[in-house]
Amino acid sequence: MLHRQLQDAGLNETEAKIYLASLELGQTSVSRIAKKAGIKRTTVYLSLENLMQKGLVSAIKKEGKSHYYAEDPRNLERIMVEKKERISKVIPELLAFTNLIDRKPEIRYFEGDEGIKEVLMNALINADGEILTMYSESYINDFDEKFFSEYYVPERIRRRISARALLPDNNQMRELAMTNEISLRKTRFVFADLFKIKIEVMIYDRDKLSIISYKEKFALIIESPAIHDSFKSIFETMWAGAK
Repeated sequence: MLHRQLQDAGLNETEAKIYLASLELGQTSVSRIAKKAGIKRTTVYLSLENLMQKGLVSAIKKEGKSHYYAEDPRNLERIMVEKKERISKVIPELLAFTNLIDRKPEIRYFEGDEGIKEVLMNALINADGEILTMYSESYINDFDEKFFSEYYVPERIRRRISARALLPDNNQMRELAMTNEISLRKTRFVFADLFKIKIEVMIYDRDKLSIISYKEKFALIIESPAIHDSFKSIFETMWAGAK
């Protein structure tokens, strides 16, 4: 049992057995350690060298022969701290390296009104200061509009997340735009006969895109830098040309 815990602390199986044998025997010879641990002497020599480098075993000469003894077990704690520090130093480089690897997009699917609310909340939790949205009046006709007016928008404002929205140019959407200032929102309009969008598209964070169909009661969250950046480019192009 103890040798397994020592493996969790960073020793391999052979080193763990040798260290435990050394602790039990005290100052002793390689042959006695090998017998106690049930490991070949040649292997014990190599592992003792590794344990000495880690500060867990020391050696002295007695009558021309090397004797070994286990150091304070609390040195294991020092080893773990040093290992954690080394890992912490290399993490930024590893993360930078992962950015070079092409990854498949992660797609999550949600159903029903509760699933749609979960997707909307995901945007609030992950948005990096702004949410870009393309939407139609479907959210008014096919969803609980009170969820937006009584919870979602107030929560977005509380979190200081602004919104930019592209809307079809009709009376219903013009009425919505009248609340822009108090809703921390900017809107621009696209010709309704061209902008016949039946879903809501939300672009946020550095890699997330949500697609919501209020009428069909389902939603998707797509995590992909390529898809996010492409839709953001489309949004900005439309935003520049909208009124």
